[in-house]
Amino acid sequence: MTDRDRWLALAVLGLALLLGYGVLVHPWWTAPMLAVNGRVAELRDRELRIRTQLQQAPQVERELEAALVQQAQRPGFLPEATVELATAGLVQRLEAIVKQASPGNRSCAIANQSPLAMPGREQFARVVVQVRLRCGAPELASVLHQIESGSPRLFVDNLNVLAQRYAFQASESGTGGLDVNFDLYGYLKPSPAAAPPQGESDAR
Repeated sequence: MTDRDRWLALAVLGLALLLGYGVLVHPWWTAPMLAVNGRVAELRDRELRIRTQLQQAPQVERELEAALVQQAQRPGFLPEATVELATAGLVQRLEAIVKQASPGNRSCAIANQSPLAMPGREQFARVVVQVRLRCGAPELASVLHQIESGSPRLFVDNLNVLAQRYAFQASESGTGGLDVNFDLYGYLKPSPAAAPPQGESDAR
């Protein structure tokens, strides 16, 4: 047998071995073992994540409790249950804020306040009071700051500031020289939706 025949025989043997591995060994042994190893690695990673989450659970619980306490101390919704009570509460808060900004209403006073009905159905019921103030500029800045930084969360919209037409009006009224109009509003806390009567449920 020549060298050429030997190399040809070795090549044929190698090809046969490779074909046999691809047909018999790989699909029946190697591929399942690789799949099992991958599954084992995935389960180990999952176990590690679960252990890490379990270790972090006390810290997460403490942070949640702290967040709930902070939320309770600084509620976002108006505490009143109805629009009427919330409107009265808005007026009382406004009066207190104006009094704090200008004791005795010397430089800022409420000229008018009236509730504004909101048409339509929003996700959160909005309670609005239209406000007119006569204020000095520093007192107005203090009022607006206290409104939007206090608790519960209140908002100012449609702000319109004009200088009073005659300067003596301010001196006679004892207030500042700005005529201010804006909408003061907040949101009622959502209440659980009432369940429909039994008859309506059956009809549907």
